[in-house]
Amino acid sequence: MKKDNHQAINRRDFLKIVGISTATTAPLLSGCSSDSGMASGSGSSTPIPTDRMTYRTTPSTKDKVSILGYGCMRLPTIAKSSARDSDDEIDQEMVNRLTDYAIEHGVNYFDTSPAYCKGRSEHAMGIALSRYPRDKYYIATKLSNFSPDTWSREASIAMYNNSLKELQVDYLDYMLLHGIGMGGMEAYENRYVKNGILDFLLEERKAGRIRNLGFSYHGDIEVFDYLLSKHDEYQWDFVQIQLNYLDWKHAKEINPRNTDAEYLYGELQKRGIPAIIMEPLLGGRLSNVHDHIVARLKQREPGRSVASWAFRFAGSFPGVLTVLSGMTYMEHLQDNLRTYCPLTEEENRFLFDTADLMMQYPTIPCNDCKYCMPCPYGIDIPGILLHYNKCVNEGNVPQSGQDENYREARRAYLIGYDRSVPKLRQADHCTSCNQCNPHCPQGIDIPKELQRIDRFVEQLKQETL
Repeated sequence: MKKDNHQAINRRDFLKIVGISTATTAPLLSGCSSDSGMASGSGSSTPIPTDRMTYRTTPSTKDKVSILGYGCMRLPTIAKSSARDSDDEIDQEMVNRLTDYAIEHGVNYFDTSPAYCKGRSEHAMGIALSRYPRDKYYIATKLSNFSPDTWSREASIAMYNNSLKELQVDYLDYMLLHGIGMGGMEAYENRYVKNGILDFLLEERKAGRIRNLGFSYHGDIEVFDYLLSKHDEYQWDFVQIQLNYLDWKHAKEINPRNTDAEYLYGELQKRGIPAIIMEPLLGGRLSNVHDHIVARLKQREPGRSVASWAFRFAGSFPGVLTVLSGMTYMEHLQDNLRTYCPLTEEENRFLFDTADLMMQYPTIPCNDCKYCMPCPYGIDIPGILLHYNKCVNEGNVPQSGQDENYREARRAYLIGYDRSVPKLRQADHCTSCNQCNPHCPQGIDIPKELQRIDRFVEQLKQETL
């Protein structure tokens, strides 16, 4: 199906879909309770109740899944950083503490992958979760056979078996074909069809070693549409999609290769397939928004974090099974546990208008997923793009030397650039080899953006803007 034939959902239909009317839904998490003392949001010091989690039911297995899911891509290290970005040793004691706190407060869905935390996430989560009875949690992992040297049947099955070993389990609750759409139909067929791996996974589900089988979608809409057209044959138990209040209407505007979330969610709803939500914060972009947007959100709800608006939006859909959040620190987990409450009709209009305003600020749609890395020339691609976005949001990307704050903005951009990205890893070292582009789920033309940023940096240095 071509994208221009996709049925859009208007705002009135959207409000019907998410069930927002005069009869609101029950509180999704503790922050919504009228007697919890936490309606003011993440700044409250009131203890978080342990019995207020909302659960959604998986149709196929009747699992009661927590609306907040723990994404295990950004586990903490002993150096107090994220293991996705660092080779530092994972802080297993802190991982255990975070897992304990999450389970104590009702979180029971944990999402990992052989590719997360540079291959260390499954092992760390296996240690943390194995301390609990097996029926206390649901574990989701993926067949992350991105590299051609893992496309063979033997290599893919070895990856699957290693996931079971690292997670210390003899069955998987949720198994995903990872990153469907990246590389188009050819990559999908090479990774899962020609080698017989999809048939293998279907047999594993039949044998009970996989309880629910689905896929995560990034990229080419042709592959998404094709796999849904095969639903009668494959009986997908769930599908993981990117959904947030910016991508609901504007994903394709941000990048023509992307697909608006309203279409993805709508197609799943037509078939009764539950959605698992990734990127509710767009890789952190919806918690690090332009200063004008921060002021707008804080004026509306001073006590709520900027991030909470995005989580509330994603959690409002009845067809959503769980919303994933990659939580590195305890404050992230606690803020998310306080976050969810049903959105009113007026709040939805407010968020739609906010998304429209955000489109006026020319940030690059980088989610810091690092699928573009490593660069063969050592360039820190995410670091360059994220610094640019940060300066856009802070008003430090001058359009001209005549701008009122030109001197301050020039200094902030150049000093911040050298501090956040080592000189040998900056954009001027890009050779346009194009190795990165096919791996970007957001469809960014990375060499083009790096060259544009490099020209901008040179103009700032030479003061020729």
